[in-house]
Amino acid sequence: MVETEPHLKKFQKELSAGTVSLVLLAVLGQSTDPLYGYQIAKRLEQTGDPLLVGKQSALYPVLRNLSAAGLAESHVEPSVSGPPRRYYRITALGRQALAEWADTWRITRHSVDSVLEGNLR
Repeated sequence: MVETEPHLKKFQKELSAGTVSLVLLAVLGQSTDPLYGYQIAKRLEQTGDPLLVGKQSALYPVLRNLSAAGLAESHVEPSVSGPPRRYYRITALGRQALAEWADTWRITRHSVDSVLEGNLR
């Protein structure tokens, strides 16, 4: 019997790479205050999605990419309980991208669900 686990892991990695930016923008878009990485990770843990839970260190490169693209902005503040913290906030361009990405996600999800459920025309 051929093991499918390596294929599943590859699929999960590819799927995750395409959705983490959307999810992070959504978290930032739902917050009225800037958030630092640990706060974002904790909010993601509340979803219970195993794709996102426990991958806090993987969030930082994506947050940096979102900032470099102008979709988020960040600033550093000193912390009394440790090293300085980098806070992130969604930008106006990020809100526009979030709306477009969310629409694309919904269309894609609907299309994939239709095929998986056998609703082909």
